[in-house]
Amino acid sequence: MELNPMQLALNTVRTLRLELMQLIIEIGEGVKEDGSQTDTKDNRYMYSMNEMVGKLGLHMRDLEQVVGSLSSPPGAMLLYNTSFLTQESTSDRQALYTPLVSSHKWLDKVHKFSSNAVQILSHNSLKKSYYNSSTNKKKRQQSSLHNISPQAVDVLLTNIDRMFPDMSITITRPCASNVVLLVGLSRVLQAIISFKGVMIEWVIVKGFNEPINPNSLQQELWQESRYHVFRKITDHANAAMLHFSSPTLPDLSVRSFMTWLNSYLILFNSVCKACGNRLLNAYPPTWRDLRSLDTYHYECKP
Repeated sequence: MELNPMQLALNTVRTLRLELMQLIIEIGEGVKEDGSQTDTKDNRYMYSMNEMVGKLGLHMRDLEQVVGSLSSPPGAMLLYNTSFLTQESTSDRQALYTPLVSSHKWLDKVHKFSSNAVQILSHNSLKKSYYNSSTNKKKRQQSSLHNISPQAVDVLLTNIDRMFPDMSITITRPCASNVVLLVGLSRVLQAIISFKGVMIEWVIVKGFNEPINPNSLQQELWQESRYHVFRKITDHANAAMLHFSSPTLPDLSVRSFMTWLNSYLILFNSVCKACGNRLLNAYPPTWRDLRSLDTYHYECKP
């Protein structure tokens, strides 16, 4: 961000003060001996003084150039009713003026940062639901991802089930037309995946030997695994779910997530690609790279 002339002048004054303070400290304390110098103490002292004075001259010249580029203010700054605060006779009110000026400066900074944030966020088009922003339509087009037919969801999940022979998928609908999946990955883990239409909303991962009631999957979504390793994988799964979320390509989003989940088939046999170990702090490599599906410990992930 480019600095305005006033900010540049203030920064130059600050730098000049720091150099002058360093010069005063050097004059007062002299040259410190560390036993590695070959020159005499007087020569080193003169060399140090010449170097610091030269820097002061350069900073003074920069300050003169910056000050010369400043324009005169159009007039006195209007303080309105705040100028009367300095005329208060009571001691408890005389200190109000300085904090008030600081508050105004703080508000100016907040306004400036907010304007910059609006400009940056306005270019971010990532949305959780797709909509048409055309101004020709009076009514915004509603997202179709949550209104997809149950038959289309069943076809998608059936095709995914055929892609992975070691993965079993059980489709249930405890909440009207929304799907809750019970996914079993060989003898490694179980996952409960909640859908809203064709978008994944929540994932819980548990061990393959933990009891899960298929008739109450809605309640199972709120119960964490009793194993710490599968709690870690639950956190990774929800992060992956958000990463693969694509409102414009929902089928690809679900397939990509299930492919990522299927990579945990070798959870306890895999080796960390970074450190080459199977265990780190008693944990197997629980992190899977979202692009290459490489195995990493969470502490070793790139």
